[in-house]
Amino acid sequence: MKIFEKNERRTFVPQRPYRAPWVVIWLTAATTAFLAGHIVSTGIENGGGGSALTDGGFRGDSANLQQPSIGPNNMKSFFPSSDNPVADIVASSGKSVVSIDTTIRRTSSADLPDFLFASPGGSPTFREPRKFEAHGSGSGVIIRQDGYVLTNAHVVKGAQDIKVTLSNKREFNGRVVGRDAYSDVALVKIDANNLPVAQMADGKKTRPGDWAIAIGSPLGLNHTVTMGIVSAVGRSLADLNNNVDLIQTDAAINPGNSGGPLLNIHGEVIGINMAIRTDAQNIGFSIPIDIARDAVNAMLAHKPIQRPYLGISMVDFDPRLAASLDLPKNLTGVLVSKVVPQGPAARAGVKEGDMIQKVNSTPVKTGNDVQTIVRSQKVGNTIDMQVFHAGTVRNLRVEIRSLPQNSDVG
Repeated sequence: MKIFEKNERRTFVPQRPYRAPWVVIWLTAATTAFLAGHIVSTGIENGGGGSALTDGGFRGDSANLQQPSIGPNNMKSFFPSSDNPVADIVASSGKSVVSIDTTIRRTSSADLPDFLFASPGGSPTFREPRKFEAHGSGSGVIIRQDGYVLTNAHVVKGAQDIKVTLSNKREFNGRVVGRDAYSDVALVKIDANNLPVAQMADGKKTRPGDWAIAIGSPLGLNHTVTMGIVSAVGRSLADLNNNVDLIQTDAAINPGNSGGPLLNIHGEVIGINMAIRTDAQNIGFSIPIDIARDAVNAMLAHKPIQRPYLGISMVDFDPRLAASLDLPKNLTGVLVSKVVPQGPAARAGVKEGDMIQKVNSTPVKTGNDVQTIVRSQKVGNTIDMQVFHAGTVRNLRVEIRSLPQNSDVG
């Protein structure tokens, strides 16, 4: 059973003439199983990236966008006296939310034996190639008035056709101009102008307990609005590859919400919805808008996305691990389980089995502690690490490098 599920919606439609119900059912099931491994992903990929076909910047303030953005600046005057500020937010900010429908085409293999059509005691026949289409749906939010739409990378992954539907029902063909699988962010371009643009929040101000409003197209129900709170920030989930720290919310998120915005009570985008926990109710996750903004700005500037990188894998240290390694139980720190050859940490002298105890004079107890400090650095910065190994404490200086594509360690 999948614990986490991304929120795009996919259906598979066979493109061959009808033969018999039992044949169609078997072929559909077999091809769906094949496609599931190639089209529908349950985890965020490592690496990835993309470049845009235009210039310009994606920022959170209206002064740097091409037209005044919709959002709180135009609403503050009536917020105190409004009977329903949430409805006012939806009426205004919802104009920038779009629905995204995708089509992926696949052809089944022609060289697999088909025992359904084998005569008794005879040789199996071989199937003719069959074409199938995978139809997906998700959401997005307009970030520039000249037709740039922010969504999830997994919503548009592998899509040959992309249809973007605005809140006023206008439809456009879209194309992917940038895709970063690491953060699960993508940029889609449509040929349109003078579009309503979303207002972006300062992600650093998002707090647990803040109001959260989700707008999207769950199960194809366009512009569905749900509301809750920010349940937590800084969620690092192994099931989602620990690539980025996520916002957790209890605002209802369902398949089809992927790529849609999570708004605060001022109508500002604080996150891009991307996953739910399938064995619970209303435990959803969103990519913080600051992370999405950095990725999109790099795409628009035709630059690689730089992410601070040490080149190590880590394991949290606990008494059971101490006993298995014959180490004192009162030791604190994070155990280095893997060091990438020629990576930044390896060049500085970090070795497998080292215990990282401090980074920049700050004691660390979990791998997330180390990641938080490293992610706060810029590529090219140098950090100080205190490591313990075989009874000896060493002080090392590590230069932060940029994460290589397809890397599986941080």
